Amino acid sequence: MALLVQKFGGTSVGSIERIEAVAERVIKARQQGHQVVVVVSAMAGETNRLLGLARQVDEVPTPRELDMLLSTGEQVTIALLAMALNKRGYPAVSLTGDQVAIRTDDAFNNASILQVETETLEKWLGQDHIVVVAGFQGRDSGNNITTLGRGGSDTTAVAIASALDADECQIFTDVDGVYTTDPRWVDDAQRLSEIHFDDMAAMARHGAKVLQLQSVEYARQHKVPLRVLSSFDDGEGSLVCFQPMSPQQGAVGLAMKSQHCLVVVSEPIGQIEPRLQLLGLDAWCYAEQAHSTGIIIASDELARLRLVLASDIANHLPDVAVMTLVGEGVAQIRDQLETAMAEAEVMVYHSKSTSRCMSLLINGQDQQLAAKIIHKKFVVEPESLDNRLLLAVS
Repeated sequence: MALLVQKFGGTSVGSIERIEAVAERVIKARQQGHQVVVVVSAMAGETNRLLGLARQVDEVPTPRELDMLLSTGEQVTIALLAMALNKRGYPAVSLTGDQVAIRTDDAFNNASILQVETETLEKWLGQDHIVVVAGFQGRDSGNNITTLGRGGSDTTAVAIASALDADECQIFTDVDGVYTTDPRWVDDAQRLSEIHFDDMAAMARHGAKVLQLQSVEYARQHKVPLRVLSSFDDGEGSLVCFQPMSPQQGAVGLAMKSQHCLVVVSEPIGQIEPRLQLLGLDAWCYAEQAHSTGIIIASDELARLRLVLASDIANHLPDVAVMTLVGEGVAQIRDQLETAMAEAEVMVYHSKSTSRCMSLLINGQDQQLAAKIIHKKFVVEPESLDNRLLLAVS
């Protein structure tokens, strides 16, 4: 018998019918003899609805009260799922993050988990209950309800799995596992049976959305095995683990960031980066000249960027994409990559590399063409792979 922590996101619990389907899936694990803790998000669209209500009252709500409001979304879902399980004859109990005793810091709207107390969870598991926990929330040292920010339910599940020393943390999504790149952009993207945490973290950092970066890094730090599964179809999914990586070097996957823009500001990079980090803006900066800096940022963050930069924006490209190859030693294939883009007449505005990531900045309208070329030539062709195990993520 294994102890499993299963997490279902907003799409998976987006209606009563889907909540009923989640109950059936949880029961399958229970029938196999496993103990199960289920972590759920708010129903799809509910968090945005609550945000809309808040902004009708106050355009800039008090962070504490906003957390109090947003945390109610998950409370609805846990109660409904526990009802569905109990109706089917499988004892279940719903718990908020506060009732579990998920301790966080006091950073409202973007708190970090400090500790998960296990006494309440273990009590209900010991009584043969399925425990249904609200994701995305906890409580700080002042007894205030806090929320964990984007991807918070994934992090809740990983933190509970770590605290309980669970055999596996299973993240159920609307895809059936982890792919070599985003299958919405590339038809021949391949689902992977296993991926390494190092590659998963790198891909998540550079735009892959199947798992949130915070949850991947937490799982890696606490050595929690992760499995990505489909909420709608049966299958083995993809296991994120610490299996030894292949000694072969080369690209192992392609991550992408869409709907970004490039701005150039008349300040040196050293003055800009600390301000962006302080405000939590996720941007890629590079020095264009001695006294100007290029900034690549999500388009929906542009207005916020204008507020925090005192200098004028000297230039602005409204639609760019960032393509990132991930793998040990990918910086060594920079020339081949740029040659492939030139042959396809894809303009590369800038490139940036680390020991295991190679990023290109291109026009957004060229993203699909570039993705297909890069994925085929550097990720899946046999002569590029040398029959290595693919370790990547969509």
